[in-house]
Amino acid sequence: MTPTPPPTIERHAARVLLLDKDDRLLMFRCQEPGAERSFWITPGGGLEAGETHEQAARRELREETGLDLCEVGPCVWTRTHTFPWLKQVYRQHERFYLMRCDNHTVDPEQQTQEEQIVLTGSRWWHADEIAQATQEQFAPREIARWLDRLIREGVPGEPWDVGV
Repeated sequence: MTPTPPPTIERHAARVLLLDKDDRLLMFRCQEPGAERSFWITPGGGLEAGETHEQAARRELREETGLDLCEVGPCVWTRTHTFPWLKQVYRQHERFYLMRCDNHTVDPEQQTQEEQIVLTGSRWWHADEIAQATQEQFAPREIARWLDRLIREGVPGEPWDVGV
């Protein structure tokens, strides 16, 4: 008999596209505890009870990077994807907010204990560096293409759906 898969958990999340003055994107290497695979993600995470996407974006940025930026930029991307994490399956609905800062060094001491376990590194990336990093996985998968388009065209009138 095949075991019944766990139910899919619906989750809403806010992510930040944090660009520096050179149009480099801050990303974190993320690794599920006990798993071998790792991938690169932008700062962000799930909404807490009663929290708006904008509030979550600002909180997550502060928790993960130590930056406390007063103003959350526009929502420029959306995506919905389903993924396994710690023996659960999530369908996550994400909104990505564009924010800018000067160069910044991430202070892992600002991160929660859970974040320190799963966020195993950080790096500022140019879109072309992401495109050339064929041994790495990124979320969203086509982030290099979407980032390049965002830098070339600017903030869209409506958020772009960037797929998985």
